[in-house]
Amino acid sequence: METERDEKIKILYVDDEENNLQAFKATFRRDYKIFLAISASEARELLKTEQVDLIITDQRMPQETGVEFLESIIPIYPKPIRLLLTGYTDIQAVIDAINKGQVYHYLTKPWEEDYLRTVIKNAFEIYMLRRENEKLTEALLKANEQLEFLLRQNLLS
Repeated sequence: METERDEKIKILYVDDEENNLQAFKATFRRDYKIFLAISASEARELLKTEQVDLIITDQRMPQETGVEFLESIIPIYPKPIRLLLTGYTDIQAVIDAINKGQVYHYLTKPWEEDYLRTVIKNAFEIYMLRRENEKLTEALLKANEQLEFLLRQNLLS
């Protein structure tokens, strides 16, 4: 378990502005493993080959909004924690992000490095707690199956 925690957090950052992608990577590449996508479709292609812990996406993109992208990937990639970043305070986007995109946190541009770092840290803690919960639930189900099997064996004897 410790080796998993020692690995760098894997973040997919989706933004249609190249300079935002490069600024994000330059700021956070030492602390996290960063994957960049300039569109929702590029992000989907990347998700086919890379497992990520967090997805940060811009809301306003040409072909598809951040919320539409996040909503569309939930059935296939439900585990990554989702963060929405936007330069506009659009209350409907916030509501949609929470309700449709299952967004953990909504951030405004330009992002503030220390604050974003704290949000990433907190989001990753939730990601790890969910993974641990899944493992414990699986172990409990397996133990219950074994107990039921033993009980049936004793009843048949």
